[in-house]
Amino acid sequence: MSLNAVVDGLQKILRRVLGEDVELAASPAPDLGAVRADMGQLEQVLMNLAVNARDAMPTGGKLTIETANVEHDPDFARAQGAAAVRQFVMLAVTDTGVGMDEATKARIFEPFFTTKAPGKGTGLGLATVYGIVQQSGGFIWVYSEPGRGTTFKIYLPRVDAAAEGVAAAALAPVARGRETVLFAEDSAAVRAVGKQVLERQGYTVLEAPDGEVAVHLAQRHSGPIHLLLTDVVMPGMSGRQLADQLARTRPDTKVLYASGYTGDAVVRHGVLEDGTPYLQKPFTPESLARKVREVLDA
Repeated sequence: MSLNAVVDGLQKILRRVLGEDVELAASPAPDLGAVRADMGQLEQVLMNLAVNARDAMPTGGKLTIETANVEHDPDFARAQGAAAVRQFVMLAVTDTGVGMDEATKARIFEPFFTTKAPGKGTGLGLATVYGIVQQSGGFIWVYSEPGRGTTFKIYLPRVDAAAEGVAAAALAPVARGRETVLFAEDSAAVRAVGKQVLERQGYTVLEAPDGEVAVHLAQRHSGPIHLLLTDVVMPGMSGRQLADQLARTRPDTKVLYASGYTGDAVVRHGVLEDGTPYLQKPFTPESLARKVREVLDA
């Protein structure tokens, strides 16, 4: 079945559930692959995520539903408890609501855990979502920032991929580089992995935990900075503000944005323009190296 059929079939009821103060935007991929799953269960997944999103936007907002074909390293997929395959289909649900801190995010799939007022929720909605996705051989990745909204990404194995040609292309070695990359990322874990991957590819990496440190590093660095790789949402200065500031003194520096929000969501929410180089989290070492090389060579 196609996840687009789930999204299309529920849009009318979702608009009623969300209410007039929540805008619903759908962006289905036209070439979406098929998944092996139960239609009724996936409708339950989407409905639960939409209801949670509505509750996270008590004064209104925007809910964006997207589908896409994506690739993951099979080892990464296995580590998430999913089928160890390369081709997945993604269903992403993004809201502009209150967001979550790390402590809350760590518990959201626990049965009976809820942040809602007594009588307003059972705490079983996301636990049910988790069970359905696992049963279908997939996994869930959640990105959230307090005050900046939340994205739930559901990944299910694609069952119609003509795997051999696609897999061979995906496994082609990525060209190495010698350029300098300024890497701004507020997550220490993501920053450490990203730096390691880029240095193994031959790049010189200047790492910064936020935009202000990145600006100071750029001011002190005497040589060229070929690429700014920056998280979109960071405390203080955003990735967009950092890129704008850097452009005044280093107009030749190329920019690659990264975020847990989907590319379509950040465009729809006015954060980035359509066509801006963008890397979605979670990214694998291969996808990071490939995207950096692609932007530098563009």
